[in-house]
This record gives sequence, C-alpha cells and structure tokens, in this order.
Amino acid sequence: MTASKSQIVLIAEFTARAGEEERVASLLDGLATKVRQEPGNIAFDCYRQTENPAKFVVYEIYRDRQAFEDHIAADYGATFNTRLQELIIEPQSILTFLTSLGRGA
Repeated sequence: MTASKSQIVLIAEFTARAGEEERVASLLDGLATKVRQEPGNIAFDCYRQTENPAKFVVYEIYRDRQAFEDHIAADYGATFNTRLQELIIEPQSILTFLTSLGRGA
C-alpha cells in the first residue's frame, strides 16, 4: 500500500522502564482499540522489538492532516500519554514522520 500525499504517516517509539514492559503493552493495546475506531485512522499497528522487548514501535497512518489533528485532540490520547510517561525511559514518545516515495509496488 502506497500512502497518498495527503496522508499523515509516522512511527512512535518508546522504551519501557525495567519491569514495566507488560504494563506498557497493556496500555498500548487499550489505546489501539480506540484509535482504530477513529474515522480518519487507516493504520495503528503496534510492535515490540525482537532483540529488546522493552522497545515499542507504533506505525500510524491517518487519512489527512485533519484526521491527525482529531487524533491528537482525543481525550483518551492525553490520558494514555500521561500514564505512558511514568512507564517509559524517554521523556515522551519519539515521533518520526514519514513521506512516501510515491512509487507503486
């Protein structure tokens, strides 16, 4: 699947503190259920790094800028980020925004 130019594509990365890995996984699972119901969400896929199960990566795609803004404004997202901040090493999720090369498969 090639992202359209209007889509917002990003990855979020964070590392659970020692002993908090399963709490982070559970918290992320609850968020994923809600985000996937957002009308503008195309993908919200959660992963753990194979070599380091404390490292989490979330791949996200939103229909357009407005859908992403709506996602950011959701109250459950703020609740998630507050709870997550207590469980991870980084001060917050590290976000990397991606741009499609625009080449078909």
